Amino acid sequence: MSVRIYVPLTSTSLAALVADGRLDGPLRAHAVTDALRAEWPEGDDEGWEYAALMAAGGTSAGLRGSGDLPRRFVVAADVPSVVPVPGDDPTLVDVAADVPWKNVASAHVDTSDWGAEGPDEDAELAWFATQEIRDLL
Repeated sequence: MSVRIYVPLTSTSLAALVADGRLDGPLRAHAVTDALRAEWPEGDDEGWEYAALMAAGGTSAGLRGSGDLPRRFVVAADVPSVVPVPGDDPTLVDVAADVPWKNVASAHVDTSDWGAEGPDEDAELAWFATQEIRDLL
């Protein structure tokens, strides 16, 4: 059984994923964890997945460098296992293995550039199929 992870990226790291065909492990990502389920017991699978996705979006915003597009980039992928990271964020996980392109399920990206005030972290991230990812760069 695999685990769906949400990997926060920048436009530069997304371009590297496309060029290299993989994300090198180890890496930090977000996922539905037992800690998230315990913190939000009335949630359901869809709500927990959305919480992990939006947490990854928040992390992505903090990764942006001067050469990156002013957007949040998150890749959803499936991996064999994760290790939850103790702390304030119940979605945070470590992934030991590389993530090959074939395990990438989708990308989630802001539909427009941020203004001077930065990202609206409550804004929805648009879903893109893997064959559309190159067009985002």
